[in-house]
Amino acid sequence: MVKAIYSKEHRILVERLRRVRKEKRLDQRDVAKLLGVSQSYISKIESGQRRIDIVQLKAFAKIYRKKIDYFIK
Repeated sequence: MVKAIYSKEHRILVERLRRVRKEKRLDQRDVAKLLGVSQSYISKIESGQRRIDIVQLKAFAKIYRKKIDYFIK
């Protein structure tokens, strides 16, 4: 498995995060507030500049009401 931040798997993950956020009609500020982080933190995750760990992914999945495997399959 490639560990590069710009791997195909990472791009797919961030695209799904971005897509489901928009489907839920939330902006980055809304998500940031729910997670207790800054809007710029969400922006960096969604732009692929920042990796996301499993604990963070679990928090995103809870907010978006999706199973974790939605983001990683």
